[in-house]
Amino acid sequence: MANAARMTPPLPEDPDADNKRDVELMLEVKGRNSHEAFAELMERHQNAVVGTVAKMLGNSIEAEDLAQQVFLRLWKSRARYEPSAKFTTFLFTITRNLVFNETRRRSRRKEQSLDQQLDEHQLEPAGNPNHRPDRENLNAELRSAVDRAIEDLPETQRMAVVLRRYQDMPYEEIARVLELSLPAVKSHLFRARAALRESLAKYMES
Repeated sequence: MANAARMTPPLPEDPDADNKRDVELMLEVKGRNSHEAFAELMERHQNAVVGTVAKMLGNSIEAEDLAQQVFLRLWKSRARYEPSAKFTTFLFTITRNLVFNETRRRSRRKEQSLDQQLDEHQLEPAGNPNHRPDRENLNAELRSAVDRAIEDLPETQRMAVVLRRYQDMPYEEIARVLELSLPAVKSHLFRARAALRESLAKYMES
């Protein structure tokens, strides 16, 4: 009787494969000024950078422009790149610096874009007070409320929440991006979540 063929178990996926590819590409950019490698890096990370900037600024149109500045700064920083941490740590540190500069510039204008959004929201017709909006409208309203509540957070708390919630970034990497200790990051997130719960209490009750 022939021996049953042994099934070779599939090799486990390398959880660090994406970072290895990023590092490989960035080293090509650094060593050979490779525009092809840089274009691939942009393709791999542009959506994440644009999404993060949009959540931080509350303006998707301006996010496109600032994201372009992030990648321009990445290109200009290629000579000092060292693969001592994850590539995304390097990339999002650049993103943090540019976003914080922009939010501080805006602070003199009292976050005009956010004020405009709030004014538009307040000017929407109230409609029939007895009307119960359908689930889709409630979900859209809740998403809008969450975005506004996040935009109201202090910049460091806001960045920590965005990186954790929307980029699923580990606490340790968030700490490196924000140049904070791990306990400080957890403290910022704790305070941010408490503020968000308070801001969104009426939605949670309903």
